[in-house]
Amino acid sequence: MKIVVCIKQVPATTDAKIDPETKRIIREGVKAELNPFDTYAVEEGVKLRKRFGGELITLSMGPPSAVNSLRETISVGADKAVLLSDRALGGSDTWATSYALAKAIEKIGDVDLVICGKQAVDGDTAQVGPGIAAHLCWMQATYVNAVSDITEESIIAKRMHEDGYDICEMKLPAVITVVKGINTPRVPTLKGRLMSEEVDIPTWSAADIGADPEKIGLMASPTRVVKTNPPPPRESSTIKITGSSEKCAKELVRELRLRSIL
Repeated sequence: MKIVVCIKQVPATTDAKIDPETKRIIREGVKAELNPFDTYAVEEGVKLRKRFGGELITLSMGPPSAVNSLRETISVGADKAVLLSDRALGGSDTWATSYALAKAIEKIGDVDLVICGKQAVDGDTAQVGPGIAAHLCWMQATYVNAVSDITEESIIAKRMHEDGYDICEMKLPAVITVVKGINTPRVPTLKGRLMSEEVDIPTWSAADIGADPEKIGLMASPTRVVKTNPPPPRESSTIKITGSSEKCAKELVRELRLRSIL
């Protein structure tokens, strides 16, 4: 079985700034890290590879620095990694990004399962995983928190939703996006980190994957960020309650009710 886990490098800060001209996150000079939700996708890929055999490949689309996040995935058990990096891909929205990743997956070839984290913390759209499935015309399941079995032809997964969960059986190849409750990501060992530095990670361009120039990049992206505003600051105030325990409890309940918390 061949598994591909799609990952993303994101800003390692909650104080991200937006370029007023392009309406895109300014990444230059900002420390980056592996998207936290993707660590669960990588861990699940490692576990499934160990259970069912095969090969685990991680894939990322981003700037050259994203190779650091790919090396992190190798340090915890991925077999190979591929970086998709090209200026022509810059500014891609979720549709164009999922198209490019789908083309890269087709180039890898003979892929049985694609795993993504449920969303990226810098965009929070949760659209890239489903987009990959749509471009590949594969079956998909989102918000998966357990994979019970995989055969040569199908996968059985537990998918969470607002009213509980579904047990889904899907024909392979397929795409799943996973939630953080699915596992506990392992910590890279020193041996793993040293080994990951020796692995050759190829960089593919848009031409390498046969991407249609009219379907990638900012100009090909059907969505546009027209305006951005930071969230308003939260109003905060401190009230000190004194007196007996009974009086403090009553006063606290009264304040909470006034603030519509209870």
